[in-house]
Amino acid sequence: MGRKNTDKVVFHQIQVLDAGAKGVSVAKAPDGKVIFIPNVVPGDVVDVQTFKKRKAYYEGKAVKFHELSEHRIEPICDHFGVCGGCKWQNMKYSQQLYYKQNEVKNHLQRIGKVELPEFETILGSEKQFFYRNKMEFSFSNSRWLTEKEIESTEDLGNRNALGFHIPKMWDKILDIQKCYLQEDPSNAIRNEIRDFANEHNLAFFNPREQSGLLRTFMIRTASTGEIMVLIQFYENDKKNRELLLDHLYEKFPQITSLQYVVNSKQNDTIYDQNIKLYKGRDYILEEMEGLKFSINAKSFYQTNSDQAYELYKITRDFAGLTGDETVYDLYTGTGTIAQFVSKKAKKVIGVESVPEAIIDAKANAERNNITNCEFFVGDMKVVFNESFIAQHGKPDVIITDPPRDGMHAAVIDQILKIAPKKVVYVSCNSATQARDLALMDEKYKVTRVRPVDMFPQTHHVENVVLLELR
Repeated sequence: MGRKNTDKVVFHQIQVLDAGAKGVSVAKAPDGKVIFIPNVVPGDVVDVQTFKKRKAYYEGKAVKFHELSEHRIEPICDHFGVCGGCKWQNMKYSQQLYYKQNEVKNHLQRIGKVELPEFETILGSEKQFFYRNKMEFSFSNSRWLTEKEIESTEDLGNRNALGFHIPKMWDKILDIQKCYLQEDPSNAIRNEIRDFANEHNLAFFNPREQSGLLRTFMIRTASTGEIMVLIQFYENDKKNRELLLDHLYEKFPQITSLQYVVNSKQNDTIYDQNIKLYKGRDYILEEMEGLKFSINAKSFYQTNSDQAYELYKITRDFAGLTGDETVYDLYTGTGTIAQFVSKKAKKVIGVESVPEAIIDAKANAERNNITNCEFFVGDMKVVFNESFIAQHGKPDVIITDPPRDGMHAAVIDQILKIAPKKVVYVSCNSATQARDLALMDEKYKVTRVRPVDMFPQTHHVENVVLLELR
């Protein structure tokens, strides 16, 4: 017991210095170690109760505020601080952008160690709330209780919840009344599902016992006004399933696509599941510059539609296409960037490892009457080889938008080997992007950098880099 108590010290009058990784702020302890503190803003002066001590740092929480930062604002969401999302809602948006731009700069300088041009100013999002086009919620029959509720002697009654996982707690769900991330009727649909399920005694999922009818709920909205709702059931109970789905369709006739899945496996991922269409059609349409993209339940699409448009415009601008280029779009997903730049290129070749995404990409190209885009499925490090390039032509420009892990070393080697004039690298993780830029430094010079904020109120940031042959 002794050691545990020594870990839990209180530091007084500590000034919060910086916004760190994962939305947690950073301060310095009197002994020089770093302290990571959630739900505070750089400039706050606080007393910190530590709950974890490591060789190089402490983790703690603010237990008393002495001074409030000038960059602090009142969060608008009732769930702020308990819910794990929107960690920066208590910070002015201008400051959020400042820290995001800073993070990209630090990563590229510290990890990349390459020569950099002057950064272009981060592009903020016009919408700072209600910007997400996809949200996922979980059902639970033992909702997360506040400290006040735990201490209360009253009967807490119904413990059902439909909301978000509490950070680091796989079995605890925070019941969400109003979320500011997705525009209406998102909140209305979620609250109606919960109320109807409670009224009709439909069993909410119990993750420990693996039982219950209602498991997860996903809602996708598009700028076209189309709406997709997908409910995941754990038990195969046709009567109650149809009772809920019929009610939803009647109550919200604007739902374009109503789908469900029955999934009784250990995890709730739907990507290996057979999704059933209940009403409407099995996709919704998103539109961008006159191009239409179908999005199904399993599709990957940028979660902020308005800002995705801005991101793609920057990507196209960095590529500087004249109409004569062969462009390769690596990690093409459903081919949105490929099709978006196609009218400025001679030919676009998209490559992606997820077969369903390529089926979508081909269908979208057909829908948009685009004839100069071809899409291929396969693992990038395997497909993107000499014979593939011989068959489809050497690219003048490569656009790459890899997952968080960045590009595989074999892909970087191949890019260096074929040496296109330009590489436009779009990244959702500037740390792995910086690592990749260092690997490409022998042949490529970074000539433009522009971060783009896709996720206001969070620490996440996208970054676009233009590399040109030395």
